[in-house]
Amino acid sequence: MELPTLLASYVGEPLTLYLFASDIAVGAVLLMDRKNVQTPIYYVNRTLSGLETRYSMLEKLVLALVYAARRLRRYFQGHPINVLTGYKLKNVLSKPELSGRLAKWAIELGEQAIEYKPKLANKGQVLADFVTEVPQHKEKECLIEQQPQMPPKQGKIWSLFTDGASSSEGSGAALRLVNLEGNEFTYAINLDFESTSNEAEYEAFLAGLRIAKKLGVKHLEARVDSMLIAGQINGNYEAKNGIMASYLSQAKDLIRQFSSFNIIHIKRSENKSADALSKLALTNFEYFTKDIRVEVLDHPSVSQNQVLVIQTGIESWMTPMNTYLSSGVIPAEKDEARKIKHKALNYQLNDGVLYRRLFLGPLLRCVDAEDENYLIREIHEGICGLHAGPRMTMAKLMNAG
Repeated sequence: MELPTLLASYVGEPLTLYLFASDIAVGAVLLMDRKNVQTPIYYVNRTLSGLETRYSMLEKLVLALVYAARRLRRYFQGHPINVLTGYKLKNVLSKPELSGRLAKWAIELGEQAIEYKPKLANKGQVLADFVTEVPQHKEKECLIEQQPQMPPKQGKIWSLFTDGASSSEGSGAALRLVNLEGNEFTYAINLDFESTSNEAEYEAFLAGLRIAKKLGVKHLEARVDSMLIAGQINGNYEAKNGIMASYLSQAKDLIRQFSSFNIIHIKRSENKSADALSKLALTNFEYFTKDIRVEVLDHPSVSQNQVLVIQTGIESWMTPMNTYLSSGVIPAEKDEARKIKHKALNYQLNDGVLYRRLFLGPLLRCVDAEDENYLIREIHEGICGLHAGPRMTMAKLMNAG
């Protein structure tokens, strides 16, 4: 009996899903119980790349489940799915505030009829590769249930509170370094240069990292009320602005110098002390009981003089068309000149940029080979990429103009 016919006779019957995760790959196998025998239906796996390799093991297991739900959507929508796992994935997904990506995955999986059950004895030799969901040296990490990776001696962990403010009267930044033993270090910075609120927030964050390093702090937990900083450090947001990218790069360089680091986004109401410190010019100092050290910065922590090198004079297929539309010059060869004149009817030049006309669509910007390679990689594997096939990638490129 063919597989579609077999599945049609079992519509609505629950299916079983096993997950596995390693340092560089995740996967899942879908099975159906038929006369007390588990029959494999589908096997999916994918190789992790980029930041995905730095996910915790629990996050990798959830990623395997999300990937299986996307690839096997027809099975997930037509059958209840029993996920057999030795770890409490349900508890992790019920607390999506631990990570932004977990919140998105929990919403995506919420539309499916998924039930999490403990992993018992396997019924088939085909599951031999799935007896161990995660490597043995990573099992302890999964049993911690997504808690921040901190050293066992909690007294050595320092908490960093930072805040920055910018107004027409000036800009300021402040930080507080506190540990569980009661030690506290308070610091304020007067920014003697024009800056935005986000830049002031980053100045406070970078100053906190530098001071923590000078104090010999090894294990640091940052608590910031800036969703931008928390999102960019965790990889959920992209730094599109040049100055923001510089701040992010310098922050990551400092973070790598700590043995362990974690950043948490908190409400502004939980960061009142640092918020008051950042507004030194307008704050009543009677609120503070400790000595406050104030520093004056006359220039940003990162260089704002960014130079973008653009190569000019490189010829491409667009060069003859640009020359003809801008100055009317055509190639010396008659055949080439005739081709250019004929093709020019479907192109137009706006502000030095070449576009192709469509009868029932927007103008399409023409790109050379280098830009084409970048655009395809960005659509395929960039921050918004879905790792789609060539046909879907081209469709997205065309829709983007």
